[in-house]
Amino acid sequence: MTRKLLIAAAIAVALPATSQAQGTLQYPGFYISGEGGLNWMLNTSINVPGFGGLVNVYPQTGWAAGGSIGYDFVGPRVEIEGVYRSNNGTLQLAPVGFQNLKAGFNNQQTAIMANAFYDFLAGGPIVPYIGAGLGVAFVNASALGGNSSSTNFAYQGIIGVGWNIDPMFRLNLDGRYFGTTSPTVSNPLVGGVTYQNNNFSLMMSLAVRFGAPPAPPPPPPPAVAPPSFMVFFDWDRSNLSAQALATIKQAADAFRQKGNARITATGHTDTSGPEAYNMALSLRRANAVKDALVREGVPAQAITVIGMGEKGLLVPTADGVREPQNRRVEIVIQ
Repeated sequence: MTRKLLIAAAIAVALPATSQAQGTLQYPGFYISGEGGLNWMLNTSINVPGFGGLVNVYPQTGWAAGGSIGYDFVGPRVEIEGVYRSNNGTLQLAPVGFQNLKAGFNNQQTAIMANAFYDFLAGGPIVPYIGAGLGVAFVNASALGGNSSSTNFAYQGIIGVGWNIDPMFRLNLDGRYFGTTSPTVSNPLVGGVTYQNNNFSLMMSLAVRFGAPPAPPPPPPPAVAPPSFMVFFDWDRSNLSAQALATIKQAADAFRQKGNARITATGHTDTSGPEAYNMALSLRRANAVKDALVREGVPAQAITVIGMGEKGLLVPTADGVREPQNRRVEIVIQ
């Protein structure tokens, strides 16, 4: 079982790295985002000494809106975020002598957060992520004719999923727990009180990345091999057969169609006979082809003659072997 867990963990770690290497929808760089959604402030109770009892707070569904600027490392992300949350609600007063007394309640929060995220499957179209943030919240609460503000330490946890629409735009949907240290409310009727501030938010955001990398240039066209022709010879001969002359005529026609070109005629022999003799024989064969090309109208100065002797065998053989395909001249038009 332990071995299986280790393998599963290794795969989980490797998946983001693999996606980052192969992904094309996410790249390192700065981004900005705008966000909005719903905010649920949890019910809470306030101990009100001046009333000798508890005040129960029942917030209604509120809203949240904000934005952020961050940097995406393709996997990890960091950002600075500003979010405004607003919730109305009802106060239910329960101290002695004030049964059933209700009043309106409003809670407004402006938070500046430093967030860190990790994207799983970064670079793909669908990107689950987790995150957390720390910061400061400016909380304003009003009820019973009083209004007060306090500055509090803020924190949040985030889990969500992103959709990389293309390399520039990303749509996110996430759920968040947002909390602060207990805000202080100063009211002329009840004095100073504190309450717990816990929230759940459902947020949607659209991120825009800066500096999208340019599209890669198209691959170069495949190299086109220059036209080439092959002329074969009898053993120990450099004279041209009728078939060889027909091939040379085709080469001359291709030269004329190409326009401004050059021809290389490279002579070869098989491995029979002495090496020095074969070198001279390969040159004679190449010159025979050159002369035939000139007769077909190819300028002599456009033809280069090379003798290879036994080098560059078309069919590899041992020394002293008569191989017809090695007795040849290769005509290349460039």
